[in-house]
Amino acid sequence: MAAHLRTRWPDHPERHLCHETIYRALYQGAKGGLSRTLTRKLRTGRPLRKKRRRSDQRMPRFVAPAVLIDRRPPVIELRERLGDWEGDLVVGARSQSAVATLVDRRTRYLRLVPLPDRHSAGQLRDALIAALSKLPQQARRSLTWDQGSEMSRHHELAPYFTDGIFFARPGSPWERGTNENTNGLIRQYLPKRTNLSLHTADDLCVIEQRLNNRPGKTLSWQTPAQAFTAALAL
Repeated sequence: MAAHLRTRWPDHPERHLCHETIYRALYQGAKGGLSRTLTRKLRTGRPLRKKRRRSDQRMPRFVAPAVLIDRRPPVIELRERLGDWEGDLVVGARSQSAVATLVDRRTRYLRLVPLPDRHSAGQLRDALIAALSKLPQQARRSLTWDQGSEMSRHHELAPYFTDGIFFARPGSPWERGTNENTNGLIRQYLPKRTNLSLHTADDLCVIEQRLNNRPGKTLSWQTPAQAFTAALAL
């Protein structure tokens, strides 16, 4: 909107607004602002702005030291090999339910890991171990996650990856861009503010198959399933 105003009336600065002015009008409410019902029209649907902590002021969450993303082997950045995964939680209403997502950086192959009984560090560890045990060793090289407390037992998962586990910097989701983009697709099937525990393992398998059989431009119009199978055969 702010850019559109400048483009449409370039010679009338009195009609220009910066984006922060628009947000303040929405969130300020009755005190000289717009109707608070308009916040429902925002993509986030968020009624209030959340105050963000600075990343350097966040308390450490892990007993075992986390290895940051800048210490990953350079080969991971190249997307030339199978088995370098990015992971995260897709969380439901009031953070009461969640599904873990794993995406292979090279092939964009997706694994959805059900967490029917909450998503504590121990429960996530057990669920990921069960999922990882079904993958061949050549498909388990590294994992990159954010610094959520659910990964506080990451040291117990590290033996399942030949190159270990790495963590993005706090407040830097773009450092796991493949996973973030895939989570956006997953949200079409697992919407925010819903109870994700209602989705059974079979339901998640159906979603997996749909996304793994979706051709992608980055894969030269192969599907992730085709790319994953081809990479395993190398």
